[in-house]
Amino acid sequence: MESRRILVIAGSDSSGGAGLEADQKVIAAHGCYAMTATTALTAQNTLGVYGIHTVPAEFLKQQLDACFDDIGVDVVKTGMLASGATIKLVADTIEQRAVTKAIVDPVMVATTGAALLPPEALADFGKLASLAYVLTPNIPELKLLLGLSEDEHIQTAADLERLARLACDRLGSTWVLAKGGHVPFKSDYTVATIEEDRAIIVNVLAGPEGQLLRIECPYQDSKNTHGTGCSLASAIASNLAKGMEVKDAVRAACRYVEAAIRYAPSLGKGHGPLGHFHSLSTLPFSRGHFLDYVLERPDVVDLWERFTRHPFLKALGAGTLPRESFQGYLIQDYLYLVQFARAAALAAYKSKNIKDITNAATMVHEVDHEMTLHIKFCAEFGLAREDMEKAEEMAASTAYSRYLLDVGQSEDWFALQVALTPCVLGYGAAARALHQEHATTKDDTHPYWKWVENYTNDDYAAVAKRTIDKMEQHAVLQSASRIEELVKIFKQAIKMEIGFWEMYSPE
Repeated sequence: MESRRILVIAGSDSSGGAGLEADQKVIAAHGCYAMTATTALTAQNTLGVYGIHTVPAEFLKQQLDACFDDIGVDVVKTGMLASGATIKLVADTIEQRAVTKAIVDPVMVATTGAALLPPEALADFGKLASLAYVLTPNIPELKLLLGLSEDEHIQTAADLERLARLACDRLGSTWVLAKGGHVPFKSDYTVATIEEDRAIIVNVLAGPEGQLLRIECPYQDSKNTHGTGCSLASAIASNLAKGMEVKDAVRAACRYVEAAIRYAPSLGKGHGPLGHFHSLSTLPFSRGHFLDYVLERPDVVDLWERFTRHPFLKALGAGTLPRESFQGYLIQDYLYLVQFARAAALAAYKSKNIKDITNAATMVHEVDHEMTLHIKFCAEFGLAREDMEKAEEMAASTAYSRYLLDVGQSEDWFALQVALTPCVLGYGAAARALHQEHATTKDDTHPYWKWVENYTNDDYAAVAKRTIDKMEQHAVLQSASRIEELVKIFKQAIKMEIGFWEMYSPE
């Protein structure tokens, strides 16, 4: 996969809605890697800009060289540059470093109306604009760059197209995206003079050989527009870094910002920030810790304790469980393992790749091996295989095993794995607890200690580890809402395990 390294050269927004802070959110949301070179610090919020502290060009150069010389840069995105010296330095760096994809957002006027570029610095902007792969001015910035008066009004979408073409010809940028957010149109593409008529926002991308692309978005009556320009430019940069063609990159970026406005968190008293992560689902656990998360949930902890520290197990570990209770358990466990093997075989059928199919087949083989040991163990308690196969399956055993098969039939492959996991992990956890508690005090006459050893040996630990690894690999592919559904399946399987112990509990 390509490296997707983006260097953002811009100012910092202390409120996090625009500037470097917004840029990094956008780039992260697009799966790219952001580096920053800070041109200025600002004191601002959703109501306005209260102060600007410009970073000296000498220090900015150190930041730029540090990024280029070490990690490297695929795409440059510029934002607020704050001074003529900074503009000159950035233009020279882009030229000297042979950057072919520079996304230049002029950032001359904030959403709140505050000036972010001194008038005297405008004259230095020409070279930088000519080096831009995509220049992204809004309408006020477009007029400033073209030297047009404020009286130059846009009446139709065709007027915006004309200015975009003019900018592309005069400024020397490869592509110019004329952003139309300041001038909403009616549905007939004429300027909307009253709120009720505002229907469409038109952005126009002009490029080489007269290429023109009109990108339309529905108008949104929202105050949450802080940082839209920064976010749009960074989205374009991210899409280009991911290998998209420029028209597709710009179109996708416009849609991203439209959704970010629609799903904004509505923060602050003025122009609020966008919802930069509107299309991302955050999982409630760190990668590799899905099962830790599940077992530590408040709604699972007590269930897991009831399962792995059940009175049946405590009596088994102490060697005080009545022999007839253990014999009854062994019979039902044999019948259960047959159905467990069916579920594991069903997992093979549900699998979509050879690795998962092989893992499922291995699980069936391991169940067969466990049943062989089980039969030998049962013989010590006077139970023959033929007798167990003829035995009546108890209701709790039937309910549990058929629940697994029902999940396998009605749910996807991973849900079935989740349903099977409490059995695999729970037996190991229970046996380890019993071993720790009784290993130094039990005597050679303990009738059930071999059961404890069966589930604490290296072979069973290897089975549990493969189960955990498989679960963790697939858990990160789920959505947050799906995780909640899977936890319900996990909890139900635990309840079924508890019901299994209850059949022969001494209490």
